[in-house]
Amino acid sequence: MYRKPLNGLLFSFLLGSVPALALANAGHAHDHQTSHGHEHASPTRHAAVDRTIQVSMDDRMRFEPAYIEVKAGETVRFRVRNDGQLPHEMVIGTLDELQAHAEQMRDMSGMLHDEPNAVALDAGQQGDLLWHFSQPATLDFACLIAGHLEAGMKGSIEVR
Repeated sequence: MYRKPLNGLLFSFLLGSVPALALANAGHAHDHQTSHGHEHASPTRHAAVDRTIQVSMDDRMRFEPAYIEVKAGETVRFRVRNDGQLPHEMVIGTLDELQAHAEQMRDMSGMLHDEPNAVALDAGQQGDLLWHFSQPATLDFACLIAGHLEAGMKGSIEVR
């Protein structure tokens, strides 16, 4: 899998308001934690997982499920699987942040994320994202590989 690090400014912009914790990515354990806060979701290193939600991605440029409901106070493990033949990723943020980042990704062909709010997977791989949702909100997720978001590869998380 080919990866380039994100520009530090872009990384700060994206994670300044949307932190998460990627526990596993592409079959290798990663232990990332950001010090940035967010009023709706935060990274957690040792919290007990309340439930696991299976999410699949494929070459139809879709997530299954594309709409997810969670409860405020819940810690969720997103177990993400790439059922396609192309690389895909699941990046969590607000729709505005994801669209701005997708615009920047168009110039970075071949880049996959290795960030706390994302899991990037080659064909057939599986990885996890661990999130604690502290209060009601609406968040979004998308694949930011060039052209994938534009093709409809996105979804939403409703925190109730």
